[in-house]
Amino acid sequence: MKKTVFLLQDTKESNEELERLFLESDEFDVVGSATDGISGISMISEKRPQYVVSEIILSGYDGICVMEKISSLGINSSFIFLSSLCREEIVSKVMRMGAKYFMVKPYNFELLKKRISEIDGGKEVSGSEREYIPTVKRQSIDEKISRIFINVGIPPHIKGYYFLREGVKMAVDDPEIINNITKKLYPMIGERYKTTASKVERAIRHAIEVAWNRGRIDSINSILGVRAYVGAEKPTNGEFIALIADKMLLEKA
Repeated sequence: MKKTVFLLQDTKESNEELERLFLESDEFDVVGSATDGISGISMISEKRPQYVVSEIILSGYDGICVMEKISSLGINSSFIFLSSLCREEIVSKVMRMGAKYFMVKPYNFELLKKRISEIDGGKEVSGSEREYIPTVKRQSIDEKISRIFINVGIPPHIKGYYFLREGVKMAVDDPEIINNITKKLYPMIGERYKTTASKVERAIRHAIEVAWNRGRIDSINSILGVRAYVGAEKPTNGEFIALIADKMLLEKA
């Protein structure tokens, strides 16, 4: 039986793109969509889908309020937040309130499907154990990396932010990948985000330059725990990814 999904993104185009991808996968039945919280609550109450893929920023009611109201109605739809808003306190709040997963845009659809399958696999768990899902550890790494990037001055609205974060996670999982950054890391990130390796490299370089141009060198050295950089000196892409990945590994992220 196909899994039922309701789409609650902030634009019609976003919903249409997600619907196309879900339908092409042949594993899901998209039972409806909306672009505002008020319509979303009404339609979710009627359709009672297994999953709601929601933005946080919506007109009427935001995604968090929608999740609260749906839960208060006794409807057990699992909320997956797919959002461009990725502040640490927001992510922590929605997870505490019962969201099953949080993914930052731009998203990788295959990964989104995988996370839904993991959530689905945990449906029979009861009581306090239900709070555990296989993605908890990865979410913690996402939060830590995002906090570092924000502190050093890399804004989340630029593409390099997401490419860098993906690169750090890959380096945490496989430290040797830093030795193959051009032939392996960039192409893998490009494949996940449907872009080229050269664009990934340029976007990461730009993100690092933004941080240095903002004069956050003291913050960077403080976070790394060593005085690694002075003045206008900048790390290479590989050096920066390796430094952050090493910090994650030392903290046993």
